[in-house]
Amino acid sequence: MLTPMTLTPGLRAQLLIMVEKEDTATKVGSGDVPVLATPRLLAFAEQATVQAVAGALEPGQTSVGTKVALEHLVASPVGTHVEITAELTEVAERRLVFTFTARDRQTTVATGTVERVVVDRERFLAKLSR
Repeated sequence: MLTPMTLTPGLRAQLLIMVEKEDTATKVGSGDVPVLATPRLLAFAEQATVQAVAGALEPGQTSVGTKVALEHLVASPVGTHVEITAELTEVAERRLVFTFTARDRQTTVATGTVERVVVDRERFLAKLSR
């Protein structure tokens, strides 16, 4: 059984992105306006959660996303700089819960939670090839 001994609440990571044309709802097909698409925002939030625990996982371990709650509050047009901060807030055996916030200067763009589960990378991939 996997025991992520070095994972403790408080681990954090920040990403600073600039909204590009490829990140817009128009480009990814989630809408028809040229602003940061919710699916891209979620991908950035998940990237921050992965970075937050990258140095704390045991060799051979990785984490996979299992549950997301996201509230996208403010539109961010192309050229906007958005900072996404993720923090590990709960560790329950293999289950990791993160909160995240995305901000544009002083404005909260989005908030949410991401749950991930720690798995053995090789065993996880082996199950896919059955």
